[in-house]
Order: sequence, then structure tokens, then C-alpha cells
Amino acid sequence: MHRKTLLSAAIVSCLAFSAHAQEAAPSTTATDLDTVTVTGIRGSMEKSLDTKREANSRVEVVTAEDVGKLPAHNVADTLQRLPGVNISSSSADEGGFDEADRVSLRGTSPSLTQTLINGHSVGSADWFVLSQGSNVGRSVSYTLLPSELVRSVEVNKSSQAKLQDGGTTGTVNIITRKPLEFANQITAEASVGMVRSDSAKSNDPQLSGLFNYKNDEGTFGVMVQAFSQKRELRREAQEIPSGFFQITGKNADGSLNEVGLNNPDLIGVYAPSLLGSTLFEQTRERKGGLLALQFKPADNLTLGLEGFSSKMDANNYNRNFMLWGGNFANSQSPEAGYVVKDGVLTNVTYAGKPGTNYAVYDMIYREATAKSSYITADADWQINDGLNARFQAGSTKGTGSTPRQFIAEVTAANGGGANWTTHGAGTPIDWNVGGDISPAGVTSFGTWGNQEVTAEDKEKWFTADFSQYFDTGTLSSIDFGVRYADHKREALSPEGASPGDIWSALKDGATANYPGGFAGGIGGNFPRNLWYFTPGALKDAILNNSEWLANNDGPDGRHNYGAEWKVEEKNFAGYVQANFVGDRWSGNVGLRYVNVDQDINTYQAVTDAANADVSSLFGKWKALAYNNKHERILPSANIKFDMSDDLVFRFAASQTQTLPDFSALGASSWGSDLSRVGGGGNPNLNPVLSTNFDANIEWYFMPRGMLSVGAYSMNLKDYVAFGTETQMLFSELTNQLEAYEVAVPVNSNGKVTGLEVAYEQPIGDNFGVNANYTYADGSTSHTWEDGSNNLLGTSKNTYNVGGYFENDTFGARVSYTYRSSFLIGLKGASPYYQDDFGTLSLSLSYKATDWLSVSFDALNLNNPTLKYYQSSVIPSAFYENGRQYYLNFRFKY
Repeated sequence: MHRKTLLSAAIVSCLAFSAHAQEAAPSTTATDLDTVTVTGIRGSMEKSLDTKREANSRVEVVTAEDVGKLPAHNVADTLQRLPGVNISSSSADEGGFDEADRVSLRGTSPSLTQTLINGHSVGSADWFVLSQGSNVGRSVSYTLLPSELVRSVEVNKSSQAKLQDGGTTGTVNIITRKPLEFANQITAEASVGMVRSDSAKSNDPQLSGLFNYKNDEGTFGVMVQAFSQKRELRREAQEIPSGFFQITGKNADGSLNEVGLNNPDLIGVYAPSLLGSTLFEQTRERKGGLLALQFKPADNLTLGLEGFSSKMDANNYNRNFMLWGGNFANSQSPEAGYVVKDGVLTNVTYAGKPGTNYAVYDMIYREATAKSSYITADADWQINDGLNARFQAGSTKGTGSTPRQFIAEVTAANGGGANWTTHGAGTPIDWNVGGDISPAGVTSFGTWGNQEVTAEDKEKWFTADFSQYFDTGTLSSIDFGVRYADHKREALSPEGASPGDIWSALKDGATANYPGGFAGGIGGNFPRNLWYFTPGALKDAILNNSEWLANNDGPDGRHNYGAEWKVEEKNFAGYVQANFVGDRWSGNVGLRYVNVDQDINTYQAVTDAANADVSSLFGKWKALAYNNKHERILPSANIKFDMSDDLVFRFAASQTQTLPDFSALGASSWGSDLSRVGGGGNPNLNPVLSTNFDANIEWYFMPRGMLSVGAYSMNLKDYVAFGTETQMLFSELTNQLEAYEVAVPVNSNGKVTGLEVAYEQPIGDNFGVNANYTYADGSTSHTWEDGSNNLLGTSKNTYNVGGYFENDTFGARVSYTYRSSFLIGLKGASPYYQDDFGTLSLSLSYKATDWLSVSFDALNLNNPTLKYYQSSVIPSAFYENGRQYYLNFRFKY
């Protein structure tokens, strides 16, 4: 109640301030939002500042020309240089990669930032199996969105009633090109290039093209864009997949074991469950295109039809050779001389004990795809001089699928013993195992997960937007409209394979070795000279010795109901927004009504067949259904005041809402059979409601020069955090229900306050510099297991610095981006973090002729090691991805 009263008071104050400001000196009329058309780095920066200055709300804009002159080959990498924007390279627990995949604003998680294309939703999809079922957010995967399709990108930091609801912290709107916007009757462009990955040691093609035609009258146009891009990835790492666990010194029945009797000082001490030497390789092939038609049957009516499709094949092979601490550290006494520091077993040696396996080795080859598409039909009708109407209907679909998984899990190092030495969170753990770790030393074989996993994300929508303009008075226009959307997100796992005698066929299969110099950049002493089964050997052995069970939903089928869930949402919204303009000021005030009807279907594991609705080889489940209704009015206000010819002040206040992540609502409980930890959903979660305030002052001290300082705050009611509880889940290793520690989402409260500073200045005619800094202080009322109150995604410090040179022929830009550490989520029951990191990029361009230009882009030039940790003394992972180089020849007609 206090927050709503405060927000209402702020909006009333805006209106009162607006009325008073009418008596001030005259100024030019502010536009609602300008897009930027540029011809180079200098022109781009100048026009971007003009756009920022004129916009009524807090907006940042990047244009396609900007993208072409940045070392950016997807939109997320482009946006990271803007103040208040953070990027991340993963959405679940797949670890750090070399390319940005998610965007977030102002120190929050990506799920609180909404991404639209041309103002509408886009069905999202992920290639990683956990992002397809058990960890599904509301953020959009930018991996499927090549920058070649983009005309401009708008980042809305303050809300307006006419903006689609769903972005608690802001909205990113990606704008594509339109046929009738081109200056020439025929436009043709093509880009032929190559990408070099120095880690994968691979050179791969990058192709894209555009053709646009419009008639002489400018009443009909058609545009076709296409792209085909391939890229090889290799990531070399040390991983601690399940974090550290606490030694209990007890057997399963509660009695004291060898450790409990001989080493009581180790009870409660943390030890690694698994320590891995990890090699990940992937081939990403992205193909697709965009088709747009525009037709003007009359001067006051424009009709449009647009379709987009992008598909990425992303087959990948992950090998992780691991010291298996969870198999012996709780039950076997270590050698004398072990060291415990800060509650962690930091230096220890275990003598070999016959019959004990000290290593476990996972080799996981997955076939994976991700697809995204949409089709829209729209009409822009100038009904009369004062009234405009815009209509749009559309449908979008995203699909992420792992149709087959080929997995071998073997144990080794029997009786060989083990040792490790930790060095805090910032340095890899030194570790080793004794005994035979060659293929001949394999003591047991297992497999799991040869199961189809598919995620589908669908939405159909209709919007009607109107603008009534007024020629006189303070009220310049009123925007009003409605939107209806029917959204469905579903996780499916209907069929899979029952394994036969795979090991007999695989044990003598073809093998290969880890690459020379493996993980040399991350440091540490751990096994690197390792073997693995080739993907072909693994795939053939499993396919030829497994029975694929399809169309069988009964007790002897492999329909994994426990991995399935569905969330359906019907969203109706209506809004009205009044836009004002006066002497040296402008602004808007509005209300948006939102009504959401939410149906959730999921399953709960049961032991008694009498309570089960469905069953399969994975167990028995009871079908559960929930319905939630959420209704809310969201107010917003923005005001801009020209304090002088070169000084602008802005203030904004609003309430915004984001529904909880789809898997947080619907996911059935799941877990890792090795570590017995996992996660699950909570269908009773409330939406996140944020009360937002934003103030900014901008000093335009010279042409193409600006210094701005702003402050913001967000109070997050019903913020989603995670607690833990013990649940009984089906284990594929034991084929029975086992106890797992499961992370469950819960509503809490949170807040973020921050500061943004931006600076741009030309130096002479050809040089210039730019920099920005964002400070974010986020916290939640929820207390994590480590005693902290951190907010997901909050980096306290983010900054970007860059410099450029440009003349009529050559262009060069260098930029460095830094982000401090932030909370990612839970690893088991324990929160874990990504450490601070920075990336250095370089872009060079040469205009050879009017029709040919050459560009060279270098990413991750500093070859950063991406580090993750559980605490200041417990690391989680260290990733090395290498550098990437793009060479492109662009042809224009």
C-alpha cells in the first residue's frame, strides 16, 4: 500500500510540474522516439545523442549501421556496450561460452527483461537440454537472432502504458527493416565471410544476403533476407558439477562409519562431490531468413505481411573425467596430514582401497536443435487528420529439441586412491587419481537419458492501437488500445530407448584423445592426457544395442511424465496514455490494465499405484492441475524538462509486472542421480511487481559530446528466490525412488538501487572516446544457504570504455566491457556465482569502393577465463573459450 501511494504521489507531482513548466521558455517539440539513420561511426554517435535527447522516456537506441561497425555478430553482444545493460552466455547450467545469449537490465536476471521483435513477442528456444525442460525462463535466446536482420534496437528503461507488459526492469525491442523504407527501387547486399576460432582451430563460412524491391510509386515493396552461418566451438574447462557437500561420517542407516569414528573433526566439513576435467565441443549451424511485404492501396493505409524463421543445429559432445569424491570422501578416512580451512577440506590424500572407484567418467553426445519463427499481418490506417489506427495479428513458435542423447558413464581408478588441493575460489583445484584410468581400467558401465526432450513455446496475439492527435493545448495526443495473447509453453519427453548390452559393443570402440595443451590457459594441475570414445563409436553402440520405445504411454514404455509440464496463459490488456507537450517540457501519463488467466499442468511422483494417474518405466505419477488469475492496473509517468539549451532533466515513475519463469511454475521435480540434488516448480507463485523510479540529467556540452548522470530504484514485490526441501524422486541408476535435495522457487521481496554515468566526446575530426559506468545494489529478503541476501543477476559494477578512429576510407573501434561478480542460481542446494570478467574487442573496416567494403572483427582478444564459485573458498568452474576472428566482404548494389 505504501509503495502504491508513493507511486501515485509521484505521478501527481509529474502532472503538477508539467502544468507549472508551461510558463517556461519555448523549445522544440519532442518526438516520442526517433530511430537512427547513420553513415558512419561519427554520424551514428551524433544521431544517437539526438535521439536520446528528444525521446520522452528513458530510451537507448542502436542502429543496424552501428551493429555493422561493431565486433558484434548477434544482438546481445551489440547491446552490452550500453549503460545499464548486462549480458550472459547461458540460461541454465551449461556454463560460460564465448557468445552472449541473454540480456538483462540494471542488475537483475534476464527473465525480468522483456525482448520483442517489432513490438511483438517471439517464441524462444534453446539448444541445451536443461533449458528445454527443467530450467525454462521468460528470457529470449539471442543466439537465433543474427544482427544482419536488424534495422535498430530500442532499449526502453522506463515504462509507458502503451508498451507491452512483461518487462519488470525494461524492454528490448528489435526492429527489422521494411521494404518501403529503402531509398532505391532495387537494393541488393551480400556478405561473404569466415569465422576463425583459435580454440577449435576451425575456419567456417558466414553468408548473408538481402534483396529489396519497391515500385516507382512507392506503393508496393518486397524484401528477402537470408543467412547461413556455421561456427565450431571448443571449450576447455575444470568443472565441479555438483558443488561441495558436507561430510556426515554416517552410513545410510545413520550409524557412524570409518570417518565418523576415526575423524570426527571432519563431520560438517565441505568436500567436493565431483572434480572434472571437461572438454566440450559443438558445431552450430544457423540458417534462416526474413520475408516482408508492404502494400499501400491508399495514401492513408499501409498493409504489411512479415515472416521470419531461424533454425540452429547444435549437436554437441561433452566429456567430463571426474574424481568421484561423493563415492569415498564421506566413508573413507584420509591419510594423516590433511588440512581443513574455513570449513573446507583443502588438502587431502586418500590411499587406494581395493573395490573403491575413485573416478567416474561421463561422455555425453547430444543431437540438439533450436528453432524460432513468427508471422505477422498488420495495417496502419490514418483514419483522418487527427486519428491513426494500427492493427496487428500474429503467431510465433519456438522449439528446442534434444531428440537423442548418447551417454556412457564409466567408473575407473579402482583401488587407486585420490588427492586434491584447493586454492580458493579464483584458482583451479589441483587433483589426481591413481590406478588405471585407460579404457582397460573401466570397472563398470552405465547409461541414461537416451530420451527425447522437446520444449515448445507458442503464442498467438492480436493488437489494436489508436492515437488521437490534438492541434492546440498542452495535451498533444492520447494513445489507447487493447491486446490479447494466448501463450503456451510445454516440456515433452514422450519416448526413448531402453538400453541393452551396450558395453560389449562399445568397450573396443574407436577412441581419441583430449587436444594437446588442453586447458593450458586456466592453470591448475589435474588430468589432461585423457581418452574418450569417438561420437561415432558411442552413437553406433547405443543405437545398435537399444530398443527405442515410441507411442507407448503405458507402464512398459519410456514416456517420462516426470519431465513434462505445461503452462498456458491468456493475457488481455488495455491501456490509455496521455501525451503532453509545452514550452521546454514534454511527457506522458498512462494506465495499463492487465488480466492473466493461467493454467498449469504437471506431475507428482507417487509410490502407490492406486494414487497414480499414469505410469511408465520411469515410475508412477499423479496428474496435477492448477489455475491462477492475476489482475492489475499498472500506472506510468514520464517527464522531460529542458533546463537550458544544453541541459536536460528526466524523471519517470511506474509499476511493471513479470510472470514467474515457466519452469518455476510448472516443472516437475528433477535431480542428478550422481549427486542427488535437483530442482522443481511451484505453481502457486505470484507475479513479480516492481515499483520503479528513475531520474536522469544530461549535459550536451559540445556537438557529439555528452555527460549524463542518472539514478534509479526498483522495489520488487513477490520476487522469486529458491528454497530447498527433500523429495523422493526416481533414480535411473537404482531404478527406484531415492531422496533428493530439491531447490524449489518461493516468493520473496527484493530491491535494486543504482547509478548510471555515460560520457561521449569527439577528439578532433576523426577520433573519439566513449565510456559508461553502472552501479547496482540489489538484495532480497530471502536468505540463501550461504547466509547471503543477494539478488539474482546483480553485478555491483559494470563499465564500458571505447575509442574510435574514422575517415572516409578507414574505420577502427576498440572496446572493453567489464562486469563484476553476480549470483547465477543454485548448484544443488547451494547458491553459486560468476566471478567478474572483462572482454576486449576490436573492429576494423575499409571501404574499397562504393560497392565493396571489408571488415575484420576480433572478439575476446584478452581470452578471458570465465570463473564460477560457490563461496570465497569453494570454486565451481573455470572455462576457456579462446578468441574468435571474423573476416567479411560486403557487396552492395
